[in-house]
Amino acid sequence: MPELRYRLPLFPLPVVLLPGAVMPLHIFEQRYRDMVADVLTGDRRFGLIYHDWDQDGPFLADTGEVGCVAEIRQSEELEDGRFLLVVEGLERFVIDEGLEQQSLYFESIVTPYEDHSAMQGAEMAFRRRESMRLFDQLVGLLPERPDRLPEFSDGAEVSFLIAQTIQMELPWHQRLLELRDEGSRLERIDQVLRAVIRRGSS
Repeated sequence: MPELRYRLPLFPLPVVLLPGAVMPLHIFEQRYRDMVADVLTGDRRFGLIYHDWDQDGPFLADTGEVGCVAEIRQSEELEDGRFLLVVEGLERFVIDEGLEQQSLYFESIVTPYEDHSAMQGAEMAFRRRESMRLFDQLVGLLPERPDRLPEFSDGAEVSFLIAQTIQMELPWHQRLLELRDEGSRLERIDQVLRAVIRRGSS
């Protein structure tokens, strides 16, 4: 079955949006105001892709770059044309090919970026429970329980849910986004959780 390819507006930013995460955005640059106005009349979705303009220079929408589809959950247009948004991360995508721009903002042809996990069934369920146990252990060491914690459900991916709560450098989160195996993501997350638990217990 051929992969689904589709056209997606892109918003390059020095942030990483993970599937399931909720993020506020302040849209002030004109081309992205145009993008938001356009997507609000359609499916309310655009691609948020990690790009540090100061470090990496101009955004070129290179083939193979991985981002996350952002769906606008709340929007407020200010009097001067700026937008305040709340977006939620949906599925991941990979840039398949760039386009000649018909608008001021970036667009590309993308395809879904799906997992190819070797671990399945009971083995994966056990692996996820171990990560959730470590996460609960870490939360128990905090002086105050945070108001918003991820809610885990049976059979659901938990790596991105836990990763939302971990304060790491952005390239770490981007690498996690690019991994196509839930077990590998959980292994990287567990390393961080164990290190923080050790420091908190000492």
